[in-house]
Amino acid sequence: MRVVVALGGNALLQRGEPMTTDVQRRNVSRAAPALAQIAADHELVISHGNGPQVGLLALQAAAYTDAEPSTLDVLGAQTQGMIAYILEQELTNVFPTTERFATILTMVEVD
Repeated sequence: MRVVVALGGNALLQRGEPMTTDVQRRNVSRAAPALAQIAADHELVISHGNGPQVGLLALQAAAYTDAEPSTLDVLGAQTQGMIAYILEQELTNVFPTTERFATILTMVEVD
């Protein structure tokens, strides 16, 4: 059976936590064993939110005045890649070495 698990952006970076990569990695690391248990018996698809991460990049971009800030669709793609990279790294630590992962980025239309 295919099982879809959605990790919200706030699950990766919870309110009040420092907005760092290490904190997000720690939170993914906590979820990884449960995800591995699901994947042991099912085809696992993981989706994730990225609201706090996009917000952080937007604030950082606004603070840097030497260049035009990136658009929201580009910030979304950047955070999708970052979160997927962290997910794959942490899942590799708990999955058998024979398991393969694939990351799919989506193109978002910001209207």
